[in-house]
Amino acid sequence: MIDNLPTYISLTFGLTTVATLLLFIWTIRSSNSEETRKKATTVFIGLAIWLTIQLVLTFKNIYNSDTNSFPPKIMLIGILPTLLIIILLFATSKGRQFIDSLPLKNLTYLNVVRIPVEIVLFWLFLNKAIPELMTFEGRNFDILAGISAPLVAYFGLTKAKLSRKVILIWNFICLGLLISIVVNALFSTPSPIQKFAFEQPNIAILNFPFSWLPTFIVPIVLFGHLASIRQLLKPKN
Repeated sequence: MIDNLPTYISLTFGLTTVATLLLFIWTIRSSNSEETRKKATTVFIGLAIWLTIQLVLTFKNIYNSDTNSFPPKIMLIGILPTLLIIILLFATSKGRQFIDSLPLKNLTYLNVVRIPVEIVLFWLFLNKAIPELMTFEGRNFDILAGISAPLVAYFGLTKAKLSRKVILIWNFICLGLLISIVVNALFSTPSPIQKFAFEQPNIAILNFPFSWLPTFIVPIVLFGHLASIRQLLKPKN
């Protein structure tokens, strides 16, 4: 936990994490595939267990106890497993069937969680828990993805006023925004790979509940973009 941090910041982020989980499960339950819908409960339990594991790790100070370890513990224990699962989903036939059965509109709406995330990041900066470059006053423009997501979902996928090419380009742009903030966040975190923000490093993601950002919210959003891009690149039936 970060000392003297206003409760509303942690509470807002905790609720954002829960919202991300529920939106993802809503996406699965909205699939037109009965087989995919049946997986919703299993996925929910699995993700809840993962969130609990991250909670325990941060309360035991596993991530911030030794910031000189390489690779950084949060990358090795918290981020790498999620990336491996995403790779596994795209590499297996059953995984690809699952991905292709998810509704594109729901995957797009999922990005609205980036709005409260960016607000929380700004609050964390004001409380000296992250550097300014991780906020929309610095190098982070990820909030634009969150703001535009419902517009793209509604006008592009509900009203069909936007072409698939436009929606595809939007996904690539938003994916780029996500990768940009992730890179800046990792290189600002106290570790052997830290490159900048030494005067006010990114200590937030090493503490509860903000460790859920790189270990849960970011992988979910990343998966959503990759799944959307895969669907949009496939020939339309």
